[in-house]
Amino acid sequence: MVWDSNAWEDYLWWQTQDRKVLTRINDLIQDVVHHSNDGIGKPEALKHDFRRYWSRRTDGHRLVYKVIVDEVRIAACRYHYGR
Repeated sequence: MVWDSNAWEDYLWWQTQDRKVLTRINDLIQDVVHHSNDGIGKPEALKHDFRRYWSRRTDGHRLVYKVIVDEVRIAACRYHYGR
């Protein structure tokens, strides 16, 4: 698994702000590893500038990621699609 720097900052932020959302993010990541394009969190293929990326819902926020061969790249886990 690879984290974009902004995504890692998001993840660290959740560790201090909302453990419930952090747990949800961890559950989503675990599911992505096993079921990249289906599963929990209502996976949705993104369009336009985010082609090849997928999102899953945490609550009002999104986990945004893409799978390249056997590697999961986390692009964001806070806000809705970007800042």
